[in-house]
Order: sequence, then structure tokens, then C-alpha cells
Amino acid sequence: MARYTGADCKLCRREKMKLFLKGSKCMGPKCPIEIRPYPPGEHGRGRPKETEYLLQLREKQKARRIYGVLERQFHNYYVEANRQQGKTGDNLLALLERRLDNVVYRGGFAKSRDMARQLIRHGHIRVNGKKVNIPSALVGEADIIDVKPKSLESTPFQVAKAEIGERPVPAWLGVDGEKMRILVHSLPVRQQIEAPVQEQLIVELYSK
Repeated sequence: MARYTGADCKLCRREKMKLFLKGSKCMGPKCPIEIRPYPPGEHGRGRPKETEYLLQLREKQKARRIYGVLERQFHNYYVEANRQQGKTGDNLLALLERRLDNVVYRGGFAKSRDMARQLIRHGHIRVNGKKVNIPSALVGEADIIDVKPKSLESTPFQVAKAEIGERPVPAWLGVDGEKMRILVHSLPVRQQIEAPVQEQLIVELYSK
């Protein structure tokens, strides 16, 4: 499976903001964007003309990088969002939020979406009692996500259990820290999605 293998911190610097791709490192003084708050590369300190297209492109790239989705998959999400009723931009973000790796991250079981993807691929996560090892699987209303019993004693989940509650959980999810369980109360709506993305710019980009 194709995936991005470069430095995550370069992605944050390219978007000139923290995308929180490295977990706790993003919160400390060693975060590269704190030291070099400009895009990477030889011309990173330059000021390119911010055209309408560039603003739209950067917004799309930002959303892709936050959720860790490659270009073709992101476009497929847009196509699906456009088919659904309601605002395409809202539908797009809702689909991205419903990804299993995002839910595991939002619930506090992982420090980053990268870590959540790794936990899922290694078979530690169950959905409604069945092991699911596909990070892009979409959760539905009333789904229950939990940790495989044999994995509960492993270090990542012991640390997660101790730290649950330190990071806010979206209103559409409920977390039982003792049982290491996430309940999907409802499907997410735009007001419940804390993502620094102007989704309308992405819609305008793909609508051209």
C-alpha cells in the first residue's frame, strides 16, 4: 500500500501551522515549526503570490495531511461526499472523521493518527467484537470500538489508559477509559469536528 514516508514535521512547516502529526512532540519546544516557522526548502522564506488557486490547493493539502490520506483516496472521499445529501464540504469532513484510525486517535487510544494506523494494522483494535485491520474502515452510528483483550496489557494501551481524559473527545464519541472502549453516539456533524480546514475552498478546487 502506498503511503507517505517522509518527515512529518516538514508537512507542518509547509502548511505553516501545527497539524499534530507527531503526538506529544508537537506540544513541546522541540517542535520544528517553533524553531523554523517557515516552509522547508531553499525558497521557504520567500513570499509566493497567494492566488485563489494556491489558497484552495493549500487547504486541500492541509486536510489530506491532517488525516493522512493520499491524493487518490482523498478524491474518492470527495466524490462520495458530493453524492450525499447536504453540503459537500461538511460531508467530506464527516467521512474523514469516521475513519477508524481517526476514531482511535480521537478517543485517546493513540497519540497520533500514524500511531493509530499502526495499532489497527497490527490487529489490536476491534469493531463490534470483530478484529478490523483496515485503518480507512468507516465507523457507523452505535458502533463499539475496543482493544483486543490480549493487547490490553501492552505498553501503548497501558499508557493510553493512564492518559485518557487529557485530550478532549468529540461530542459524537463516548469513551470508557476503564474498559478501553469507544462508543459512536452518532455520526459527526460539522459543528463537532475540530479541524482547522476551510472545506469550502476544497469544494471550489474540485468543482473547477
